[in-house]
Amino acid sequence: MISPLRVSLVQSKLAWEDRPANLRQFDEKLSPLQEGQTDLLILPEMFTTGFSMNAPQLAEPTEGEAYQWMAKQAGRLQAVVTGSIIAEEEGKYYNRLLWVRPDGSYEQYDKRHLFTLAKEELTYSPGQKALLVELKGWTIMPLICYDLRFPVWSRNRYEYDLLLYVANWPAKRRVAWNTLLAARAVENQAYTVGLNRVGEDGNGYPHAGDSSVYDFAGASLLQAAEIEGVFSVTLDKSKQENFREKLRFLADQDTFTIEP
Repeated sequence: MISPLRVSLVQSKLAWEDRPANLRQFDEKLSPLQEGQTDLLILPEMFTTGFSMNAPQLAEPTEGEAYQWMAKQAGRLQAVVTGSIIAEEEGKYYNRLLWVRPDGSYEQYDKRHLFTLAKEELTYSPGQKALLVELKGWTIMPLICYDLRFPVWSRNRYEYDLLLYVANWPAKRRVAWNTLLAARAVENQAYTVGLNRVGEDGNGYPHAGDSSVYDFAGASLLQAAEIEGVFSVTLDKSKQENFREKLRFLADQDTFTIEP
């Protein structure tokens, strides 16, 4: 029997382009959490800096200060910690999600769909590979913000149980955020989590949060808007398996290939 999965979403303001300040504030927010209280802790997109195009000044190695902090928290909580950072590798910059386990091992996913409205593609290199990770018998696909608008990239071919997005999604497009998260859950018959930030960024754009968890049928399990906090929910895989068995929609989907 697959164990339930306890997921915790950290919805927070972000200090603009200030890694030490952000790590300090997340230390404070996470200090009440103890070992065994969660299995997966989720942080926003670019959680150490905010969504900045100032990569030459802000980027760090993949195993730099942010990773070290994440590994420390993962070890303390005995939980996976995930979120994205600005990473530099071989002279290129990436909006890179890290999936850090309690033993310090990690996986990485580079954001594929770069946000052209902010000219993200002029600074960052796109990822080419999706990532599937395992946790307590669950298969999880973590993605980043703008990826949400492109359903082909997250199409579920019985590959995963939980779809996850970390984001800096602006308040002016919150209707799209809420609608698309529910749609991804329905079309993929998968639990779907969206973790967003709150507060105004350095460019003056407000963020409403609207961090959410939907079940495999699109029903809302958690909604948090306009406030900071750590919000947790427990997911039951057996319910999802029963739903998929009764309503075998995934078996009827079209097949396709994704070109680079």
